[in-house]
Amino acid sequence: MARKRNEEYKGDNEDEEFEEEPVEEFEDPDDFVDDVNDEELLGDLLKKKPCETDGMENVIVVDEIPKVEPARQEKLENVIKKLFTTCGEIVNVYYPKDDNGYTKGYCYIEYKSPAQAEEAVKVYSNYRLDKTHTLLVNIFTDFQKYESIPVEWVPPTAQPYTPTVDLYSFLTEPDAYDQYCVVVDNGSSPSQVQFWQNSLPDPTELHRKDKFTEQTVKWSPLGTYIVAFHKQGVAIWGGPQFQRINKFPHIGTTHVEFSPKENFIVTYGLATASGGSKVIIWDIRTGLEKRSFVADPLAPTSIFRWSHDDKYVASMGDGAIHIYETDTFFLLEKKSVKIPGIRGFAWSPTDNIIAYWVAEQTDVPAKVTLMDIPKKREIRMKNLFNVADCKLHWQKCGDYLGVKVDRFSKSKKGGLKDQDVKFLGMFYNFEIFHMREKDIPVDSVEIKEPIAAFSWEPVGDKFAIIHGEGAGGSNVSFFEAKKGQKVSLVKKMERKSATHLFWSPRGGFIVLANCTQGVFEFVDTSDFTIMNTGDHHGAFQCEWDPTGRYIATGLGAHKVKDDHSYYLWSFQGRLLRRNNLKNFLQLFWRPRPQTLLADAQQKEIKKNLKKYYPQFETKDRLRQTRASKELLEKRAKLREEFLDYRQKRIQDYESLRIKRIELRNNVDTDTLEADKDNLEEEIVECLVKEETTFV
Repeated sequence: MARKRNEEYKGDNEDEEFEEEPVEEFEDPDDFVDDVNDEELLGDLLKKKPCETDGMENVIVVDEIPKVEPARQEKLENVIKKLFTTCGEIVNVYYPKDDNGYTKGYCYIEYKSPAQAEEAVKVYSNYRLDKTHTLLVNIFTDFQKYESIPVEWVPPTAQPYTPTVDLYSFLTEPDAYDQYCVVVDNGSSPSQVQFWQNSLPDPTELHRKDKFTEQTVKWSPLGTYIVAFHKQGVAIWGGPQFQRINKFPHIGTTHVEFSPKENFIVTYGLATASGGSKVIIWDIRTGLEKRSFVADPLAPTSIFRWSHDDKYVASMGDGAIHIYETDTFFLLEKKSVKIPGIRGFAWSPTDNIIAYWVAEQTDVPAKVTLMDIPKKREIRMKNLFNVADCKLHWQKCGDYLGVKVDRFSKSKKGGLKDQDVKFLGMFYNFEIFHMREKDIPVDSVEIKEPIAAFSWEPVGDKFAIIHGEGAGGSNVSFFEAKKGQKVSLVKKMERKSATHLFWSPRGGFIVLANCTQGVFEFVDTSDFTIMNTGDHHGAFQCEWDPTGRYIATGLGAHKVKDDHSYYLWSFQGRLLRRNNLKNFLQLFWRPRPQTLLADAQQKEIKKNLKKYYPQFETKDRLRQTRASKELLEKRAKLREEFLDYRQKRIQDYESLRIKRIELRNNVDTDTLEADKDNLEEEIVECLVKEETTFV
């Protein structure tokens, strides 16, 4: 029988005394019925009970794949693996087979994580593998869920709403103030980034993030995100407080690109063992890697070009254009577009049209071609002769394509061999394609002088060219391409020091900038009057805000040691604000998405703009009145604080009067200083200047 130790302990050498425990009966009576089930008694433990499908959330079942013989199974497995690897890392693949070794038409694929398996289901469900096979993809655990569907439908329980980060709060600002960020160098530590709102009468600081980025920052095309660079990769931030939205691990990322619709981001990282740099395309929403490439180390920093709708992304290499569909990131129609001799290409900013140019070969001229995607059909082609180089410039609205052609000027001495050809120099042509007109007519503009810069008016029909290299300065010529008419010269400004052209994003106004000296000329292209000339010595950066109302110029710490600053100007060239900021690096305006108003609505607003003037003027007066009122209130508050301080000091002075008299041998010097009879006047003369004049 069980015993327990007695409370009295007899010692180490004596036996311990125990007392007997009472005997209790725990048996149920014969007529007892247990009405407690296992769920009530062991509910928490039963939830942890192992299940056959545990750990299977990252396994998918791919159905409707081809049934092939053993000789073709390796090819099938390679195709399936290549297809589903785009969604994540595959751990294992299993193909069930019949007695003859043929595949049964489905397979199991195990991913590293459930999120990757869910992405594979989303991307490849109902994916057309070929003409006779369309894939059906499901999570393995879904089969058990579908088997246990109840007979009677029960409405789902309403889930509480969890608000997410508002990525578009900057568009709901009542006065439509634009935002910009300022990057400040912190020395060895990551740089600080300040976020400002360009409010009136003074800009308002919205947020400040210390140690935000190790290089610089970059806004996404629509202004939704801002990118910060780190050693481990990059991160995107957004929302009212600029919270981190997602991160993309790519060690040593030096450059990023966004797709136009902000669905994808491309990171360019460190060199690989083969000598090239790794390029990764990521899905912004999920943070998953869609596809990776190895770029040629001699290739330009940016190797990808995106279509305007994010449906396609293209790169160039090996005498071909490689066009990938972003649904699967496989080649369009599973093959590249072979173009021997291709040197460059660019997408239209508004249509799925690719413009590319091919270099001149023996007895074959160079040519510029427009190709329609996805049909890969040539819709226009232009032959060019004596071509040294070409540059493709699309107008922002896609109405025109400008091709800058560098040509050799040569003559023959009379012989037929190559050595009998004498090169006389270079001349330049601009081939202007009218994209919105029938058969896409092409105009040619010839410039004899070297070209320093070319820029289209973003919204409009004009383009500007800086040409010439005379000692007195360059020339700036403005051309206009009207519908149904040839390109014509509308204005030539001579003897200008401009090195760069910066058009307003809304068109109509342009800044002729000398980014070496920091001189800026503000021009109204409606009548080509110079509205103003500004000077920001040494400024190399010039950037318009999205609305075309303001311009920022900057002089950063990576260019000069001192005098770091950025200036804000109106579009008319009036200096609004000087900001001297130590270790200032760069300023970036936050982009805005395109307006949702149709062209007809915009024209109607412009037509009736005079109706809106009183509203804006009243609002401006109220804003100025409010600013004046705030200034007066601030001054009154400061005056009251000063008077209070002065009164306290007077009281202290009076309270110390007795002590002051005692320290001065009982003489009240306060009254002496106030007594005019006790004052003595003394005149002191001093020599200020001595001059000697010879007569």
